[in-house]
Amino acid sequence: MTGPLRLRAVAVVVATLLLTVGCTGRDDDPPPAATPSATATPGATGTPAATGTVDGVGNPFGAHWDWSRYQQFAPYLRRLSGSATYEEISWCEIERTPGQTDWAGLDEIAARSRDLGITLHLKIRTGVCWATGGTARYTRGTANKTESAMPGDLGAYQRFVRAVVQRYGPYGVREYAIENEVNAPSYWAGSPEEYARLVRAAAETIRATDPKARVVDSGISSVAYGMGVADRLVRAGRVPEAVAAYQAYFTRRVGTRGQQIPAVTGEAQLRRALGTATNSRSLRFLTVTESLLADRTLDVRQVHFYEHFSGVAPLLDYLRATTPTGTPIQAWEVGQFWRDGDGDPASRAAEMVKTVTLLAAGGVGEVSWLPLAYNPNNAAGSEVRYGLLDPDGTEREAGRMLAALADAARGATVTPLPASVADRLAGVAFVRGGSSTLVLWSAANTPVTVPATPGGRSGAVGSPLAAAGAGTTVTDVPVLLRADQPVERILATVR
Repeated sequence: MTGPLRLRAVAVVVATLLLTVGCTGRDDDPPPAATPSATATPGATGTPAATGTVDGVGNPFGAHWDWSRYQQFAPYLRRLSGSATYEEISWCEIERTPGQTDWAGLDEIAARSRDLGITLHLKIRTGVCWATGGTARYTRGTANKTESAMPGDLGAYQRFVRAVVQRYGPYGVREYAIENEVNAPSYWAGSPEEYARLVRAAAETIRATDPKARVVDSGISSVAYGMGVADRLVRAGRVPEAVAAYQAYFTRRVGTRGQQIPAVTGEAQLRRALGTATNSRSLRFLTVTESLLADRTLDVRQVHFYEHFSGVAPLLDYLRATTPTGTPIQAWEVGQFWRDGDGDPASRAAEMVKTVTLLAAGGVGEVSWLPLAYNPNNAAGSEVRYGLLDPDGTEREAGRMLAALADAARGATVTPLPASVADRLAGVAFVRGGSSTLVLWSAANTPVTVPATPGGRSGAVGSPLAAAGAGTTVTDVPVLLRADQPVERILATVR
């Protein structure tokens, strides 16, 4: 990872294909060994570039999508080659009857991901069924997904996990998250202590089955991370900073969940917010997750972030303070939560660029946007989370911009901007060989001029670049600047 978090090149849409594709399978033989995707010039149309390895994907910017719309999305997904995505699976769905497994849908997802040149991670959930006992309290979506519960037989659970790793390691899967957003009762019915037991059992099996595999936490929810940010500062006696961080993080969330995310202007209000039953539960699960990271039961920290980009800075500060040195941090779910959002496409696309580049500059190695495309049939009935594509797969401005970032970052070293320009410019740099590509916007309220660099080219993100002979004026709208010079030299005389 570049910087203190060590760079590793990354939302919750459920893959209905897992439940609908193919007949019920009875063949448990693992697939043939993976054939590496064809290597091509990065970004070449129609041919995926080489995929990443367990030590780093080739492009940090990816997405998560609905596999039932694969045909519409495939042309765009090829533009994100070298990135990573994830798929959520459920023991209760794959093995509806003890001893009878159906891998057909997941096999197809794994094969198609490999063919796209996109590294697949898996989230292994239990669900609620014969394997756990009890009756589900929550169901979600057309696939009727439920919360997960503690398995009745940990040995049987470990046999299922072993089968998953044996089957999908040959497809190039090397990272396995245990459950999803366990801080939410709608995803995990058990206690923090039960979750820790489950993770330890899964981790033991995963490592014994594939020594190259990595174990990932559930991905605590975006809102819970915001509570963690504020709680840490309060506990440290830094109350004014805690209030400011809360306000920055939840600038779009206040009131969207009633009293769970209330307006906060002082210490008493903040302590009341942190003390609700829901937020207290979230903080307990954050603590357990961090203890599993600290004792190296978990190899990778998974982050979910759906807030305004002003929340990135306090989040990164929190992650640096609570993540063991050398632990990769990946953002498997990043998006733009904005209930009744009225931003125009240009401003929403610019905000997306700021969010994902700030995360990358801060050392978050994989940044996966969710959703790839707006689903008009979602339960909310509106576009609460902003897509890069229209429902039919047509690229939006945000989609063009993310693809441009992927082109700039593929195979490059991700580098924060020099501290000397931090009061004037925000963004990130991608360095490949002797060439530097910078994503820049003004960190203040005034335009900033980057003087001309020999051979330098600049332009809007996602648009053709033009010669920047007179220098580049940087406003609050992100621009790309490319030159065959080191980053420090390009920015040496910024004014």
